[in-house]
Order: sequence, then structure tokens, then C-alpha cells
Amino acid sequence: MLTHGTLLHRYQPTDVRLGRHHRLDARSLNYLHHHDKKTVLQPVRHEIPIPILDQQDLDVQGIDTSLLVPGALRVKALGSCTANAGTAALAFILGAAGLAKVGLSATDPVACERFAICLYHEETVADELPGEWPPDDQGSSGLGIARALKDRGLIDSYVHATNADALASLLQTGPVLLGVPWFQAWFTPDSDGFVDAGDWAGSGFAGGHEVLAIGLDEVAQDAAGHVIPEQTVIRLRNSWNTSWGLAGEFRLRLSTYVLLRRYIDAIQLRKAA
Repeated sequence: MLTHGTLLHRYQPTDVRLGRHHRLDARSLNYLHHHDKKTVLQPVRHEIPIPILDQQDLDVQGIDTSLLVPGALRVKALGSCTANAGTAALAFILGAAGLAKVGLSATDPVACERFAICLYHEETVADELPGEWPPDDQGSSGLGIARALKDRGLIDSYVHATNADALASLLQTGPVLLGVPWFQAWFTPDSDGFVDAGDWAGSGFAGGHEVLAIGLDEVAQDAAGHVIPEQTVIRLRNSWNTSWGLAGEFRLRLSTYVLLRRYIDAIQLRKAA
């Protein structure tokens, strides 16, 4: 049984691009999404109305973190994957017409990255994890970014998926924040965009990472209506610029999600109609 503030897994990343920890609490168990097995699942792709972000190479983008957050030093990169994924999820909720009111842009990735950096600061202050940025860039969690966006009044609620059926079902209606354990082999997707090709499990654990699942490239169900993980492929959006993977995106087999499920959290942000 989870108790309030339970920290399931806290990772020591080996790469500055990683900064996600796995944390859920008792409330999370009360807001679970359940798949209706009568629903026929379809391949789907949700378009995000802001550019692919880049949490690394901040200096190349002309971003001075010391000018954005009081007390921050100027750094070249941040472990702000949770805030970057959260910013992309928020952009989907707002839609192209709603971006400007919060300082996001459909054409300016630097403006969007600045937004994510400021959000990351707020998230690390309020996420109940050790350390906050600045001065300590120790990462955060999917739950942390969901709470930060709710505290700002930018979302109304969020729900969790804890199994393959629920994750595939949530992806029918919108993107899902996916916090995953990241392996060394996953830094280099194959030519088809898969990070989980070959002996990825034996490549070594690198840390925790937050990405945004934006759809299902392929999906299959059995006669009972359950999703078939081996025949289902998730499409995901990263925040390491467009030179990585499939123009900043990648693919993951749902069977890999099943294998790692106890270390993964899946959260869909929602805004009241």
C-alpha cells in the first residue's frame, strides 16, 4: 500500500539529460484510468502545437538561466525532462490558439524552452523531493510536474494508467506523460526509431527520464478486448532537439512498457471543458 509522499525509486543519473524520479502517493491510487474492453483501440497520433524542445545546449540557444530564475547560475544543460514533457503536454491542452496567453509559441522553441525552465524551478520547489533548483539540479517526477501545472491553474486534474490496457486507452484521447527508466542503448534509437532494439536491457541503466507519449503507431487487441503488447507500438516525443531519433521522436514497444511497468508512471493531464 502506498502512503502519502511515498518515493518509489530515486535515481542517480549518469547523464545530464536525465532527471526523472519515480514517485506516486496515495492520491494516485484514487485517480486511475480503467479501460473499457468493449472499446476498439485505433492507431492515433496527437499533434503537439509547439516545436520539439531542447533541454541541452542551452548556451547555443542563447538561453541564460541566471536571467530566468533568481539565484540560478548560467548552465549549458538542465535535467529538466519532466518540465519539458509537461510543457509539451500543456501545449496540447491549450491548443494553438491558447499558447500565447501563457508565453508559449508555435514557432519559437527558445521561448518554449524558457517557459519550461521557469516551470522546472517551481516544480522542484514544490515536489517534496530532496533538493531544489537552484542551486541543486536533482530532477523531479511526473507527479511533480502535474502538481506544478495544477498549482498554476493551467490544468484541472490528472489521471494515472498502471497497466497496458489503461495506457493504450488513455492514448486514444490525448498524450500521456511517461516516466521511464532509461538504458544506455536507448540514447541511440535504431533506423526505425525504436530505442528497445537488440539487447537494450544488457546495455546498462543510465537513470530516469520523462517523455511524452503522443500516440500509438500500431495497436492490436485480443478477442477479450485486451491490448496485445507484442503487437502494439507507442510513439513518443523527447526534448533533446530534432537531431535526435526521428526528428526528436522515438518508438517503444508496449511489451517493453509491460516489462518495466513497476518502474514507470503514466499520467494524463486534463483541463475542464
